[in-house]
Amino acid sequence: MPFYETVFIARQDLSDAQVKAITEAAEQVIKDGKGKVLKTESWGLRTLAYKINKNKKGHYVLIESDSPAPAVIEMERTLRLNEEVVRYMTIKLDEPSKGPSKIIDKNSNDDFEPKFDGKEAA
Repeated sequence: MPFYETVFIARQDLSDAQVKAITEAAEQVIKDGKGKVLKTESWGLRTLAYKINKNKKGHYVLIESDSPAPAVIEMERTLRLNEEVVRYMTIKLDEPSKGPSKIIDKNSNDDFEPKFDGKEAA
């Protein structure tokens, strides 16, 4: 079966529990369609590049799956019908990713402080 990566953005005024419920519903649609969820990541509340439906921020969630196309189409339909979901996008992958996504890696290095040797760069 092909690999898919879906990222959706939920409204900014939702609680983490509500976002988790939307995520679990999307995962259940994939499982019901004889697919497997390989990875799920919640990227948290992030600022949007531009306002979407009067929202300046949104809860980002990534779902990576190994599923047949009809299951992905049904999941997209459920996301489209859900009024809490602002945007979604699914892409087909050649192979599943290894490890956490770049967004998670970037967030985990927030406490990194570069060390300077006291010399000024020329």
